[in-house]
Amino acid sequence: MSFTEELDQTAEWSPESLSTFQRDIPSEWIENALEATGTASIRRRRLPAEQVVWLVLGIGLYRERSIQDVCDKLDLVMPDRAGRPVVASSALAQARERLGADPMRYLFLSSAEAWSGQEAHDDFHGLKLLSVDGTVFETPDSEENGEAFGFIESRKGHTSAFPSVRLTALMSLRTHLVWEAAFGPGTQGEINYARELVSAAPAHSLTLFDRCYFCAELLLSWQQAQPESHWLTPVKRTMRYEVVEQFAEHDGLIEMPVSPQAREQYPHLPATWQARMVRFANPKGEITGFLTSLTDPQRYPAEALLRIYWQRWEIEQGYGELKRRQLRSERLLRSQKPEGIIQELWGILLAYNLVRLEITRIAQEAAVPPLRISFLMAMRYIQDEFLWCAVASPGTIPKKLRALRANVKAFILPERKRPSMPRAVRKSKTRYPVMEKPPRKNRGLK
Repeated sequence: MSFTEELDQTAEWSPESLSTFQRDIPSEWIENALEATGTASIRRRRLPAEQVVWLVLGIGLYRERSIQDVCDKLDLVMPDRAGRPVVASSALAQARERLGADPMRYLFLSSAEAWSGQEAHDDFHGLKLLSVDGTVFETPDSEENGEAFGFIESRKGHTSAFPSVRLTALMSLRTHLVWEAAFGPGTQGEINYARELVSAAPAHSLTLFDRCYFCAELLLSWQQAQPESHWLTPVKRTMRYEVVEQFAEHDGLIEMPVSPQAREQYPHLPATWQARMVRFANPKGEITGFLTSLTDPQRYPAEALLRIYWQRWEIEQGYGELKRRQLRSERLLRSQKPEGIIQELWGILLAYNLVRLEITRIAQEAAVPPLRISFLMAMRYIQDEFLWCAVASPGTIPKKLRALRANVKAFILPERKRPSMPRAVRKSKTRYPVMEKPPRKNRGLK
């Protein structure tokens, strides 16, 4: 065989192992991501950029497998002249470095936009229900990671043992699909990353924020991003306000001052701003409440808003699925360098959304809400589908998938009940002291 013929075969080679997943992640999306970020393979390699994208996705989906094993199981490597589909671990690392993080970010955003557009409208007066909250991932301890991400310092003065990445996401309450995410050094607060999500605020939506996101600049920007882009957040005990209009005994329109520091930093902010405040008694009998931009009490009754308010923990359920199930409660990310860590996180989020998308389909067949479908069962279903595509004859795959989906009852969870007691942080009962590493120069903090 001549060298020219080998090149022709190489150009035409496309693994059958991933053909099923082109239904959800078409090859055109990957090509667009590579071209838009300038990372498409110019010369043909044994592991071209298109296949490295699938490798990063597999790394996020198969936490229990080594990167080399993921590559082998998914049959991603083009065989050499001797027909050997094997590549060294160092070559995998080099291929990931050539790819970088930008194509994975581009692919995540484009897929999330397409998949979120397929979601059915919520029944809360035509508003989509979403939530914003944050979480932390730990990275391997190295000088490079420490300088890139920093070490989180607690209120008690303790410093984290590993460099940390802080992530803030915009997630659907009904499907747990991640619509948008922003992350970076753990030394920055969640609210800084939440500001990067303002452009993702959809029209005709209600987004639930945690108490730490109470900020006039953020909430007003969110409210003005799109038509009918609303928010809801718990009240802070230190909040200053005056009642402008009383709707009911514990429901009214209030006016709050904007701090001079905030107006100095953001000159466009007004001196005061208004929101609706609804008060209620929690299970302990304490009076608390929430604020919202939904100021019409006739269209949005307080009782209906209170039921929505209790769903603000759904995003933590989503993070639990991702970290405990998908990542198998592993504390550290795999990648050793900052660029690889960013690439890995986008791959993890994309893999998570792929599972949630399949859950939505299973829920439709079972005629139940998506949150009634077991994430663990669906994730194993996706993992099996990957492996089937890699080792089975293409003609047998549809039959296997139909057989698995036929027993959708195995995926359905019992309905969840709201806890009778408020959420609280469990006190640590360890009697061992917490070991801290000696201070490293700068420790990555700025």
